[in-house]
Amino acid sequence: MRKFLTTTAVAFTMMAGIAQAAENVEVLHWWTSGGEAAALDVLKKDLESKGISWTDMPVAGGGGTEAMTVLRARVTAGNAPTAVQMLGFDILDWAKEGALGNLDDTASKEGWDKVIPAALQKFSKYDGHWIAAPVNVHSTNWLWINKAALDKAGGKEPASWDELIALLDKFKEQGITPVAHGGQPWQDATIFDGVVLSLGDDFYKKAFIDLDPATLGSDKMKEAFDRMTKLRSYVDDNFSGRDWNLASSMVIEGKAGVQFMGDWAKGEFIKAGKKPGEDFVCMRFPGTQGAVTFNSDQFAMFKVAADKVPAQLAMASAIESPTFQSAFNVVKGSAPARTDVPDTAFDACGKKAIADLADADKNGRLYGSMAHGHANPAAVKNAIYDVVTRQFNGELSSEDAVKELVSAVEGAK
Repeated sequence: MRKFLTTTAVAFTMMAGIAQAAENVEVLHWWTSGGEAAALDVLKKDLESKGISWTDMPVAGGGGTEAMTVLRARVTAGNAPTAVQMLGFDILDWAKEGALGNLDDTASKEGWDKVIPAALQKFSKYDGHWIAAPVNVHSTNWLWINKAALDKAGGKEPASWDELIALLDKFKEQGITPVAHGGQPWQDATIFDGVVLSLGDDFYKKAFIDLDPATLGSDKMKEAFDRMTKLRSYVDDNFSGRDWNLASSMVIEGKAGVQFMGDWAKGEFIKAGKKPGEDFVCMRFPGTQGAVTFNSDQFAMFKVAADKVPAQLAMASAIESPTFQSAFNVVKGSAPARTDVPDTAFDACGKKAIADLADADKNGRLYGSMAHGHANPAAVKNAIYDVVTRQFNGELSSEDAVKELVSAVEGAK
């Protein structure tokens, strides 16, 4: 009897351990700023309410480059996390390696095909199968302006390049840093996204999506680099290496006038207790009104042991819940990944993001962001990063940058 009881106890202990393992997700991500952490907490609490514990694996670095390095080491060691925050072509690269799981049953049961835009599904699916759950749609061609500084400068939102430069000059006259920026390649590229798009939809599409050599090497591309040189003159001397959220803080605190950044920046303003229209202004990069460059944070689901799959699928289901999509994106600053989520709970900037996204999608003006891995594969993106950053830092003239861009992209294809 003692032997039976001991054996039974061991069996129950093992079963409990398996159950516990099944009810846990290990999540690798780079949401480490205040606003991002607050948004992620919404997902953690949602899963905890379903009895699923969360093992956090944060890797700082706004563009996710550091996180991808850590991920590669984990997968190589045969120890992939349950889910990984990932962007665009990075998801497809991992899918090609056969590293991702299958979410078809959950997606089919919940009708994801009908409510997630095709532009996102391009990265959520591989070979016809769902491999990732999109959390949001961020748009990257935004300006975040300190309202007090704008009012002092006349209160008019700049509608053109010339008006933008005039505003930056007025910020300089006020004694504040006109442009809050962090000197990191992905941040430089984020500005370049907006600058190129402001020179025309077709120009952006041919350059960054079609990778047309004639467009990349054109006089208009030289003009884009000239504009980057001009913007560089409005950045403070200590910008090198600054994280994006610290640049946001400069605008929040009135030390700078404007930041060119995706709408994740709004999370920092909200966490600081600031209100759109009262403390800050959100607007599209001048000349890009009606068009949207986007990225979408998704959780790619890696192949894991069978006992961990139920928790993984529960996480995917929780991510696509309309209730979660609203609650998360209200905090994060982005628009929901689902098209059927009402904008009721969103502030003025959130409502604008949702409306702009729907309008751009309807009018064929929704473009994957080069800077954020949704226009072209990582090798091409990184080649563009290198040229843009060297030019922004004064290492290349605009003429030389154009030549370098053509050869760099060709070499990376």
